[in-house]
Amino acid sequence: MYDIKALYEAESVEHAIRLLTEHPEAQIIAGGSDVLVQMREGKRAGKELVSIYGIDAMRGVRYEEDGAIRIGSLTSFSHITKDPIIKKHINVLGEAVDMVGGPQIRNIGTIGGNTCNGVTSADSASTLFAWDAIVEITGPKGGRRIPIHDFYISAGKVDLRPGELQTAILIPKIAYEGYRGHYIKYAMRNAMDIATTGCSVNVRLSADKKIMEDVRIAYGVAGPVPMRALSAEGRAKGTPVAKENIQTFAQAVLEDINPRDSWRASRAFRRHIAVVLAERALKESIRLAGGEVNE
Repeated sequence: MYDIKALYEAESVEHAIRLLTEHPEAQIIAGGSDVLVQMREGKRAGKELVSIYGIDAMRGVRYEEDGAIRIGSLTSFSHITKDPIIKKHINVLGEAVDMVGGPQIRNIGTIGGNTCNGVTSADSASTLFAWDAIVEITGPKGGRRIPIHDFYISAGKVDLRPGELQTAILIPKIAYEGYRGHYIKYAMRNAMDIATTGCSVNVRLSADKKIMEDVRIAYGVAGPVPMRALSAEGRAKGTPVAKENIQTFAQAVLEDINPRDSWRASRAFRRHIAVVLAERALKESIRLAGGEVNE
């Protein structure tokens, strides 16, 4: 049984904003894979809910006029994994969300819900950070777009103001064109487990595949919110594709990440595994980009 005070079903983005404005204490529900579990646990008992699940305009993947990839916030994980645009340009995002829960969760869970819950372990989050994603937010005062690293404020808190909802996530053309990436999720179990640490890396190689022109790396569960390891990125950019440079890059992530001790893993173990994952993910990204690591 779920203790729900009231459920309002939005028919459009504008309708959802009106409902959220009229019911300021109401919470948004999309697929419900997070919200309903929390209600059953009593964390959100007695709340008003505004369902946005019926807003088809917030589903699907397409190109914007400037070439950016637009992912509607209600697009399910399963659809992202199978989408031809995602497969062509940022297949790593499809691979990352394919690690969320089981098939039932991936069919109902949405990319917007995964990011709006604000948790650092979200499998999509580190990959979206690594691809310089932009979050589109729509509310009573109109729309705004902010970098995803500004969207995450603190653990479990994102930049959604009263009456607002996230309507899309965008990957700029400059952020994906010429890049290939790889995501590694380390968890205690092989399936249906929350990440102990997640690492997403992408790379753009020179025309001759010998130089790492640009490298981006992001982590989940390496701090209170997903984060980029900018020191490591700076060490790798412009350097030859070589084993020693990859190892230097991997060690440099320790300058940026700040994992904590928890029952899942100690801080020391998370720091150790972060280095291992950085090296493995960059090597695989280089391979996917057509390069070969010089041992």
